[in-house]
Amino acid sequence: MELNGQLLLTVLMGVFLVGVAAWLARIENWRSYTPLASGGVAAGETGEAHEEKPGGIVRWLTTVDHKDIGMLYGTYAILAFVVGGLMVMLMRVELIDPGQSIIENTFYNSLLTSHGITMLFLFGTPIIAAFANYLVPLLIGADDMAFPRINAIAFWLLPPAALLIWAGFFPIENLLPAQTAWTMYTPLSAGVGSGTQANAGVDLMLLGLHLSGVSATMGAINFIATIFTERGSKVTWANLDIFSWTILTQSGLILFAFPLLGSALVMLLLDRNFGTTFFAVDGGGSILWQHLFWFFGHPEVYILVLPPMGIVSYVLPRFSGRRLFGFKFVVYSTLAIGVLSFGVWAHHMFATGMDPRLRASFMAVSLAIAIPSAVKTFNWITTMWNGQLRLTTPMLFCIGFISNFIIGGVTGVFLASVPVDLVLHDTYYVVGHFHYVVMGAIAFAGFAGLYYWYPLFTGRMYQRTLGKWHFWLSMVGTNVTFFAMILLGYGGMPRRYATYLPQFASLHQVATVGAFLIMIGQIFWVYNFVVSWIDGPRVEDGDPWNLDEYGMKTGEWQWLERRIDTSLAVPDGGEEADPEAATDGGRRVDDGGSPGADVDTDD
Repeated sequence: MELNGQLLLTVLMGVFLVGVAAWLARIENWRSYTPLASGGVAAGETGEAHEEKPGGIVRWLTTVDHKDIGMLYGTYAILAFVVGGLMVMLMRVELIDPGQSIIENTFYNSLLTSHGITMLFLFGTPIIAAFANYLVPLLIGADDMAFPRINAIAFWLLPPAALLIWAGFFPIENLLPAQTAWTMYTPLSAGVGSGTQANAGVDLMLLGLHLSGVSATMGAINFIATIFTERGSKVTWANLDIFSWTILTQSGLILFAFPLLGSALVMLLLDRNFGTTFFAVDGGGSILWQHLFWFFGHPEVYILVLPPMGIVSYVLPRFSGRRLFGFKFVVYSTLAIGVLSFGVWAHHMFATGMDPRLRASFMAVSLAIAIPSAVKTFNWITTMWNGQLRLTTPMLFCIGFISNFIIGGVTGVFLASVPVDLVLHDTYYVVGHFHYVVMGAIAFAGFAGLYYWYPLFTGRMYQRTLGKWHFWLSMVGTNVTFFAMILLGYGGMPRRYATYLPQFASLHQVATVGAFLIMIGQIFWVYNFVVSWIDGPRVEDGDPWNLDEYGMKTGEWQWLERRIDTSLAVPDGGEEADPEAATDGGRRVDDGGSPGADVDTDD
């Protein structure tokens, strides 16, 4: 009887899926589908979408337009950012008092795990995909992504991934959230012992992570194919913009890193559910997991930071009144970071008792990877040197990025040294260093991009005063919070603990005050963006930042200008666009340089 019921349910689900497919086929003429450059609604129209593209919710469920998908990625990432932020605020409130006061230690561990995974996999990677989807085709003169439907599929894998990762927090009987931390170290994550980590909530989290990795890999293949094959006729490797260079490098890293994570996750799921012994064995099993995880995990840091570096390299010159200094060397350093990032993973494992000769080699490469990062930093500073600086909100966030990245980078160099790392390993020093890079640098670059391209996304301008309040609250809060964590690490405070010795209470309270400043800043940001999108002043021309005055106007603003001038949807690429105009590379091809010529202009 039970088997017949399951069979009937399977048949009903099949009929339902066929019905959904038929309905979608009826409402959408897939063969004649043509993405619109305006995102589906012609400029100047209200309420009704173009006849070739449905309106309302159907538009967003069926779109393959790269700009629509970019907006979906952005909305998804911001929602994940809010969820992850609320998780960490609850943790910081708990840490005000040395003892257990508000939440149980097990729930604290659950929040710790989900906060890390949410910020890295559900916010960090998707917010970069949002920028890349919207902007890369505009910048390189392409009509759309190389594989528009695969682009849509890559996004729609992410909502179920989030539901699986957060499933343990839902009120489902006998389901508990994972408490493994984002690194999922075995044997804890393998469910060994009498603890709670054999629960299905961990399995669902692992499956959600696997889905997010598949999504990222599909997107990476699409970006590589788009940049290689869909560039406009005037866009060469010599004058390809710096943001597209970083997306190309990031996509290459994803192709090598994420499939390895997926394989390790499958092995872990097999250990948990089918009795295999990849990691759940005495001896080297737990070390094998660390090697596989960190071979993905350290390139993941650069997967997250390279595109933000590209955003800063792209936006900073616009408000410095001069082109990016040493463009070629910024590109070379990007490629160098991509290569070196796969040779440093074991610096996370210095305390595991590995062979001292191996530790020395990984220490050398870990110190060496700081060099291309320093090249970028000095190029950004030199770009501003004697420039005509305009301290707009995007520029403030770029400067904040550089400041925080220097602190995060220098503290990382200390951790690359074996004797220092053995003292500071698994203390709050590591948390402070990592968050200086993730929040102080990556998020700041994301905000710089969001403010800079806000008129492009929305056709309106945000409230400038609120934008600067957002910056200063975030900048002060970031440094108060994470510098306090660095000091906690020097004092010996271990990470991942909900309770601690009373001697650490003062610095934890300072860190919590800083976290509240960060949260207040993000409230300003969300309010500003939502209200301005509804009621902000409309952009009257395609140059809201007065870039023409400095000779810095680029392809995406030319597209916006044509869109406003014609009040009609126009192609993203083709012969109309001039995407190489005012590129970061300096000399244009039609200014006398050959397509392969040296385009570096440092004057």
